[in-house]
Amino acid sequence: MLSFNSKKQLSQFLAEDIGTGDITSSLLSKKKITAKIISRENAVIGGASHAKEIFRLKGCNAKILRKDGSKIKPNQAIMIISGDAGKILACERTVLNLITRMSGIATQTNDLVKKIPKNVKLYATRKTAPGLRYFDKEAVEIGGGKKHRLRLDEMVMIKDNHIAIEGSLESLIKKTKKKYKKFEVEVENTFDAILAAKEGAAIIMLDNFSPVQIKKTVQELKNQKLRNKVMLEASGGINSKNIAKYGKTGVDIISVGSITNSVKGIDVSLEI
Repeated sequence: MLSFNSKKQLSQFLAEDIGTGDITSSLLSKKKITAKIISRENAVIGGASHAKEIFRLKGCNAKILRKDGSKIKPNQAIMIISGDAGKILACERTVLNLITRMSGIATQTNDLVKKIPKNVKLYATRKTAPGLRYFDKEAVEIGGGKKHRLRLDEMVMIKDNHIAIEGSLESLIKKTKKKYKKFEVEVENTFDAILAAKEGAAIIMLDNFSPVQIKKTVQELKNQKLRNKVMLEASGGINSKNIAKYGKTGVDIISVGSITNSVKGIDVSLEI
C-alpha cells in the first residue's frame, strides 16, 4: 500500500486557495504580526498539527496551545502564530477550513462514542470528501473512533453489488478464500449472516438491520456456535438518536457514514 504524504497534500491545499498570489494581502504594508486561532464553541480539537505545518510551509511560526484531541471551550485559543502578515493571511482560510472540518468530525465522533459501551467500536466509512479521506479518518481517530478501511486495497469487503454481479454469495466467498485469509461480508438477512460465518468471514456487516433483527441474528449465531468466530458490524441508518440501542445489541462494531459525509464544522476564527 502506498504511503500518504500529508505535507504534499497540505501544500496542494494551500496552492488551491492562493493561486498565483494573494493579491489583496499584497497591498498591505510589510509587517510582522502575531495572531491567534480561537474556537467559538465547545469542541474536540482536530487538525491543529496540520495547521502548524501549513503555517510552517509559508515560513510562519505556530505554537499549539490545545493539542489534537483536547476539549476546548468558547473563546479559548487553539494556537498562536507569528510571522509576516501577508503569509499568515495567505494561510488563514486553508488552516481554518481544515480545523473546522476535522474538529467537527472529532467532536461528532466523540459524542457518539460516549453513547455506546466501551467494548463496541465506532468505525468510519469510505464516505469521505475526495482528497480529504486521510484527514477525515484521522479526525475520527482523534474523536475516539476507528478508521476501518482507508482504501480498497486494504481488505476484501464483499458488498451487495459484488454479489449481484457474481450471482452467488457462496461462490464469491469461495473465490475470495483461495487468495485472502481475512475478508468482510455485507449481508441483508440472518440466513446470509449464518452462511458468511460458516464460510469463514472475519467480519459480517449487518446492513440496515433493526436492533431487534440484530439481536435475533446474534442469538442464532450463538445457537450454531458461530458467534465467537466472527466480528459483527452494524451499519445503515445509525445516528445519535438510535446508536445507544444498537450499542446494546451485541455487535462489536458500529459504522456511521454521517460522521464524515455530513460534517457540521466547528466555528473557529483567526484574530490578529
